[in-house]
Amino acid sequence: MPQPTQPLPHAADPAPTCPSVSARQGRARGARRRGAWTLALVLGSLCGLATAQSALAPLAAVTPQLVAPALAIEVLRLRADATAHEHGEGVARDGARAAALYCQAARLGDTASLYSLGWMHAHGRGVPRDDAQAAWFFAAAAALGDGPSRRMLATLGPAAAEVPDCLRPPEPPPAPPVAVVDDDPPPVFHAVARSVPPQAPKSIVDLVKKLAPQYRLEPHLVLAIMAAESNFDPTVVSPKNAQGLMQLIPDTAARFNVQDPFDPTQSIKGGMAYLRWLMAYFEGDVTLVAAAYNAGEGTVERYKGVPPFAETQAYIERIRRFIGDLVLPFDARVTRPSPHLRQGRGNG
Repeated sequence: MPQPTQPLPHAADPAPTCPSVSARQGRARGARRRGAWTLALVLGSLCGLATAQSALAPLAAVTPQLVAPALAIEVLRLRADATAHEHGEGVARDGARAAALYCQAARLGDTASLYSLGWMHAHGRGVPRDDAQAAWFFAAAAALGDGPSRRMLATLGPAAAEVPDCLRPPEPPPAPPVAVVDDDPPPVFHAVARSVPPQAPKSIVDLVKKLAPQYRLEPHLVLAIMAAESNFDPTVVSPKNAQGLMQLIPDTAARFNVQDPFDPTQSIKGGMAYLRWLMAYFEGDVTLVAAAYNAGEGTVERYKGVPPFAETQAYIERIRRFIGDLVLPFDARVTRPSPHLRQGRGNG
C-alpha cells in the first residue's frame, strides 16, 4: 500500500490565483510566436496543478507521482513535448514521437496523456486508427476519474483486451514454480542474496521468524513487505486507510480475521495469511506477489502482470532488494492459481 504523501495545504490557506484556460491558451499562442511553446504549457499546467492538489489527493494511492513535485514536473514536461510534436508547434509534426512521449507520461499516471493517446488512436492522428486501443486508453483514464474519457467511451466499441505495448513493464525472466504440497516440515530457506532491513526492531524480527514457518513463508519476504508498507511503525495509517505494521485495509483485515490491525501480532498474522494466499495464487512469483500486495490482486489480473504504475514498480524493487529470488516455494493447498496468470506463463 502507498506510503503517506506530503500534507495538503491547510483549508484556511488562500488558494493560488491562476489564469483561466482561455487566458493560458492566449499566452501560449503568444509564447509560441516567441518560440517558447513548451515552457508556456508547463508553467500554465503547474499553476493548475497547485489549485487542483486536493482533487488529486484521492488518486495518490494509484498514482502518487502526481503529488510528488519532481515527478509532476517531469509529467508536465513529457506531456508538453508530446503536444508540441502532435501539433507541430515549434518542432516538426511527428505523431509517433508524440505517442511515445504521451506513453511515458501515462506510465507515471498522467490521465491527460491517457486521454490524448485515446484520441490519437480514435482519429488515426499520427498513429494507425484503432478503436479498440483507443477505448483501452479512454477506459484507463475514465478509471482515474476523467469525465471526457467516459463520454468518448460511449462512442466506441469494446476496449482491447491486452495492455498496450508502450505501457508494458519489462518482463522478468520466467522461472518454474516450486510448490510445497506434502506434509513434510517447511523448507529451509538459505540466506543467499537476502537480508533483514536494518531498521527492523529485533522483537519484530524474532516474532516474524517464529510465525513464518506456520504460514510456509520466507521470513525475509515478510520483513521486506513490512519495511515497504509501514517501516515497522505499528500505528501508521495510510491515505487509503491501510493500518498497522502490514498496512491492512479494513476489508483485508476482515478477510483474514484481524480484529485489531494496530496490534503487532494480529497485524503480522493477518499479513502473513494474505501473503500465503498471494504466494499460492501467483505460484510463488515474488514480483507478482509484491505487485498484488501494493496494488491489489485484481489490478495485477487486469493488467495480466505488473501494472504500469511507477509506484508499484519501485515497490517491487524495494522488496527484491531484500529477497533476490524471483520465485519462492509456496503452499499450493491454500488456493488454486490465477487462471489468467498461470495461462500467461504457459503452465496451464
